[in-house]
Amino acid sequence: MIKAADLPDTLAVFPLPGALLLPRARLPLHIFEPRYLAMFDDALKSGGRLIGMVQPNEVPGREDNGLHRIGCVGRITQFSETEDHRYLITLTGVSRFRVLSEVEGFTPYRRCEVSWDGFARDLGPAERDAGFDRTGFMALLRRYFETLELSTDWETLKDASDELLINSLSMLLDFEAEDKQALLEAPSLSTRRETLVTLIEFALRGGAGEDLMQ
Repeated sequence: MIKAADLPDTLAVFPLPGALLLPRARLPLHIFEPRYLAMFDDALKSGGRLIGMVQPNEVPGREDNGLHRIGCVGRITQFSETEDHRYLITLTGVSRFRVLSEVEGFTPYRRCEVSWDGFARDLGPAERDAGFDRTGFMALLRRYFETLELSTDWETLKDASDELLINSLSMLLDFEAEDKQALLEAPSLSTRRETLVTLIEFALRGGAGEDLMQ
């Protein structure tokens, strides 16, 4: 269990569009670019084995170093090396953070000064969603999967805890990068579930296009 005192003021960050990591969830990554291989090696040498996941925010004229302001740090909890020296790793989400500024230095990867203020709840136990209508949610989700011709293990989803179900779907479903960011920044599990439902309903309506609900 990582405590607040263990969280550093500076993080190596991995800007990856559409990649969402949430506290206590697991994100598999394929590391092959030389700069990120160097980042991975340096993270393994450190005590915390931490890597910050943050989405790029390439908006002309916006002075934010091309990064969204909020990301999530993960701890390397599993990895394997391929024969051609790439890595398959798993990050387990620890806490969200706020990017303060980018650190200039000699590393080939990006590093940022960060703040953990406002995210103390991320370090606690799994959240519960007291207002979760699981029956209605599962019916909506089944319609979404059938419409998009997706398959899943429904028994596993049915047995998953509130947090595991909502966060796993938030990470895995194919939403736009800005939608993923909204899911990340949701202040509570219930708010994330409400956002997720809105995104699923929007997709079923065909977004701005024709109606998908037949």
